[in-house]
Amino acid sequence: MVIRDTRERYGAVSRVLHWSMALAVFALFGLGWWMVGLDYYSPYYRSAPDLHRSVGLLVLFVLGLRIAWRLVNVKPDGDDLTPTERRASRIVHVAFYPLLVILMVSGYFISTADGRAIDVFGWFSVPALVVAPRLEDAAGLVHEWTAYAVMALAGLHSAAALKHRFWDSGATHRRMW
Repeated sequence: MVIRDTRERYGAVSRVLHWSMALAVFALFGLGWWMVGLDYYSPYYRSAPDLHRSVGLLVLFVLGLRIAWRLVNVKPDGDDLTPTERRASRIVHVAFYPLLVILMVSGYFISTADGRAIDVFGWFSVPALVVAPRLEDAAGLVHEWTAYAVMALAGLHSAAALKHRFWDSGATHRRMW
């Protein structure tokens, strides 16, 4: 198994980063969707947001690794894509990174607006950089709508992958598998 990316396919590191982030982002969306409906008397009222914040900050760290890894590796060729597909692919992939950063930074501001640090699984704490209690609501709206945008983009990305796998039967899907 090749570790680094080549012109023909993504390497093991890129694939692990891609699929682990995909799983984490979908899980965080599901957890977020579920936990906003919890009431004060739920046994998960405090633990679900703690888990959501901890995993979210780890995903932010992994996103940084993923961006750095992408910058130092070649990108596999998309020779089997039409010019329109190539352009759409580039737009979707370029949009994911800033949307994910906005999503995670807004989540950070929701949690630290009152000045409290975020405890990450008891391993370490991430301090509040800005104390602005009024920021919490605005950050919450940004976080919510960015989460929907990320899920919509992920749906588009998945649909394109399925199209390439089952309709085109080209090599596109094999680069990430």
